[in-house]
Amino acid sequence: MASKNLKTNAARLLDRAKIKYRLVPYEVDESNLAADHVAESLGEDIRQVFKTIVLHGERTGHFVCVLPGNREIDLKKAAKVAGDKKAELIAMKELLPLTGYIRGGCSPIGMKKPFPTFFHTTALDFDHIYVSAGVRGLQLEMAPSDLIGYVGAQVADICASDIDEGGDGE
Repeated sequence: MASKNLKTNAARLLDRAKIKYRLVPYEVDESNLAADHVAESLGEDIRQVFKTIVLHGERTGHFVCVLPGNREIDLKKAAKVAGDKKAELIAMKELLPLTGYIRGGCSPIGMKKPFPTFFHTTALDFDHIYVSAGVRGLQLEMAPSDLIGYVGAQVADICASDIDEGGDGE
């Protein structure tokens, strides 16, 4: 657990649920909020640094996808797992009012309301992964099974099949 002065809402929720995690700060570059920059700053494998993306399905409404920083969302696959035929990324201006988070600091934990959440299958390949702690400059390191269980997520193939080693995440 981290010192009190770094606690975010996401961290407080995990504390309340007695779920083990570690808060890991990193240097923010406001001109580069990409997941590869976060991974590089952490000195971690980009495949373990997950980005949180909010989408809107044409029938089921909003849902959340959490995927490795070096991968791209496949909108058709994401829509299908959410029970939709079509889904699109929400507009950036909708992110804060909808989730309570800003770009580069969107966590799958502690959004204003719970949304159906889907993690890419590779999350389970690691003993720990990183997601935003809810602010830019701070990541949560935790066991993917704990995180997936806490947010009530499903695991699915939600990524485009070609792997982009760069990453341009949230």
